[in-house]
Order: sequence, then structure tokens, then C-alpha cells
Amino acid sequence: MGLTGIQILAKLPKKNCNECGYPTCLAFAMKVAAGQAEITACPYVDPKVVEEIAEATAPPIRTVKLGGGDYIYSLGGETVLFRHEKRFENPPLIGTYISTNMDETEIARRIELYKRLIWDRIGIKLQPEVIFIQGKVDGSKFIDLVKRVREELPQKALILSADVPSLEKVLSFCEDFKPLLYGASIENYEEMFKLAKEKNVPLTLVANSLDELIELAEKGIQSGLKDLVLDSGALGVKELFEDLIIIRRAAIKKRFKPFGFPVITFPYRYTEDYLLESVLGGLLIAKYASIIIFSDLRAESLFNLLVERMNIFTDPQKPLVVEEGIYPINGPDEYSPVAITCNFALTYFIVKGEIEGSRVPTWLLIQNTDGLSVLTAWAAGKFGADSIAEFVKRCGIENKIKHRKLKIPGYLAGIKGELEEELPGWEIIVGPREASGLSVSLRKLYAELQELKKAS
Repeated sequence: MGLTGIQILAKLPKKNCNECGYPTCLAFAMKVAAGQAEITACPYVDPKVVEEIAEATAPPIRTVKLGGGDYIYSLGGETVLFRHEKRFENPPLIGTYISTNMDETEIARRIELYKRLIWDRIGIKLQPEVIFIQGKVDGSKFIDLVKRVREELPQKALILSADVPSLEKVLSFCEDFKPLLYGASIENYEEMFKLAKEKNVPLTLVANSLDELIELAEKGIQSGLKDLVLDSGALGVKELFEDLIIIRRAAIKKRFKPFGFPVITFPYRYTEDYLLESVLGGLLIAKYASIIIFSDLRAESLFNLLVERMNIFTDPQKPLVVEEGIYPINGPDEYSPVAITCNFALTYFIVKGEIEGSRVPTWLLIQNTDGLSVLTAWAAGKFGADSIAEFVKRCGIENKIKHRKLKIPGYLAGIKGELEEELPGWEIIVGPREASGLSVSLRKLYAELQELKKAS
């Protein structure tokens, strides 16, 4: 069980120096207890106390970091079984494998997929982040392959599987970019433990059962290894599902240290059907996998999995928002309609979808309402005539158009007169109450603007 703020305060020097960024040691201790500050932020705390508090306040599932520099990926760090209890912390890394057994064409194709399969969704980059590189027989080919991937995809996290001598050579040029080593089993764990400790890199424990996994994890902990990743070696989907839940529950509820690590999974081990593999991947995102390696990357399923991951690994207490600004849809010009709505992500995607479906070139203004929906934002005073007028004046839309017509959501019909007073010269047009009616009203407004264009 973690320490309370008062217990942490008792171990601090109590200088109230403000050098940690907080006004008092008590405030700092409370933040550390809540997991919102690191104990190392105090410059005067004893190193032994740092280690003691770090251990006591650490999440039940250890945070393991891969990569380096600007590209650091965190695994684990989880504290709850269910998202509604708090939030899930670190989304699982998704990727596929590349093997030295593959021919040049297939290797090049898979590398190209990582460069091409990138989507931007409300300012968040959705993309696969990890590559599992398998070395088979030829150690020199494995080394060359790792070098190539590092050169062409320097931002991607690496998982390396090969014989110990090949791994040792590869780690010599990975420098500060930490890969995850895969393959410490009951047969070779001594060699793998030694290599992971010498090179200070994370290591995957691979077992044939949970009992064997416990044995391996205990040996790893006793040898001084801290950054471990688990592979239970489940032979079927049902067994895998059960293993993941058992591992998570034991770590969270019982603080069982051998299971207090992230977990790696391979959906393709259980089916040759890519559709079923993708469905299983969707389950693993929600049920505790920290790394998911697929047999291949296909845009039609990968995008959906990345969106699912984004939605699950957001804070349920904070609304998903879109950045404030002007969003051109369907290639608008100076005589295209202008519509405005709030920055609640769900509202944005619904409205954007209707506008795209209408094929009407439109300027969509997104105003910051702290993620509140239209009516809620209006009731909270965040989406009224004064705030809308202020946003319209400063966002720059007046420089992009040669008309002064603004369409507002139908639920804001009551502020039409007040908004026209706040925006002299503008005609305020009340849109439909439901987004499904946008298509018809936008076409009508677009026709009016085209007549205005001809007249000018």
C-alpha cells in the first residue's frame, strides 16, 4: 500500500523552500502521494528516502520504458482494473514483426507500412509504434536488419529476438535507444539475465504456464532486474484471456510482485484469419496487453484499433476535445458558408461528417468550450453571444470570406438577436437543431452565396 501525504511529509527535510515547485513541503508531499509529482523534485531529500518512497508509491504494475531521446515509450504503470475507477495510464504499443527469413521485397514492404500508416485525429497522431525484429540462424543478417530499421524508422520502439551473441552486438550500436529483448526462458534465462543487466535494457520473460512465469519473474527480481515484460505462453485464446486477467488482478489487488510487470501478446499465434486476429487485438487493447504484435499491418483494421486504443486510454473524467480554430471542409473559398460549433470531439465529428456528406465547401469554426456540448456550454456561459462574437473577431475568418453570414446551432436560436448586436454587419442564420439537417440548410445557404458572388 502506498504512503499517505502525511507519512511522506515525515520523511522530508521540511524546508518549505519552494524549490520543488510547490509552496510548502506538505503540498509537495500530497502531490507525491497522489502520483502527481516525483519525490526526486525535492533537492534536499536523502537518497535512501527517495528509494524508499519511490518503492512505496510505485504503481503495482511497474512502468517500463523503451526507446530514447524524443521517442520514449512507456509500458505498464497501471493502478486499476477498470477504466472508470480512475484511468488507464499507458496505451499498448501496436506493431508487427520483421524476420531475417523474409525476402527483401517483404522487408521493404513492412518498413514502408510504418511510414505510410499514420493518421491525424483531432491533433493526435495515430500510428503503429513498435517493431518486433526476429533473427533466425544468420546473426550478421539480423544485425544488418536492425541497423536498417534504426536508420529508416528511428522513432519506432524495437523488440529484438535472436541468439545472445547477436543481441550483444546489436546493443552495442543501439546506444541510449533502449530496445526490449525477447526470449528469456527457463532454458536460457541465466545468459539473458546477464546480458540485460550489463546493457541495462528491458527483458521479456517467456514461459509455458503461469507457474513457470512466476518462477522466472522471481529469479529475475532476485538477480536485480527491474524492467521486465511478461509472456505467459498461452496456447489458446481462452487461456490467454484468463492469464491476462489473473496477472492484472494479482498485481493490482494482491500486490503480487512477480506479476507486477507489463505483458506482451501475439494475436496471430491463435488464428490464421486476419479478421479474427484484429478482433482479438481489440479485446487485448481493453484487457490489459501492453504490447500487441500482429502478423501484418492493414489499414482497414489498424485504424479502428488505434481509435479504440485512443478512446480507452483517455481520462474518463476529462472530455475529449478538438483544438480551437478554423477547419476548412470540402475546399471552401471566399463565398462558402461559415458555421460554428463547440470543441466537444463528438459534436465535431458528427458535424464534420454531415458537412462532408453534403459536399458543400464550408468553413467550420470550432470554439473552445472546455469540451462541453452546445447546450451545456451555453448553460455554463461558455458559448453565448459575447464569447462567440469575440471568437469570430479574433479567429481570422473575416479575412477569408467576402460575406458576413454565420450559421449557428439550432439550440442557440435564442441568442440570434444578441449575437447580431455583438457582430454588427453580420447576418446570423439559425441552423437545424440536429446535425442530420445540416446538409439541406447548407446547400440552401451555399446557393444564396453563389448568387451573391455572381452579383458582385
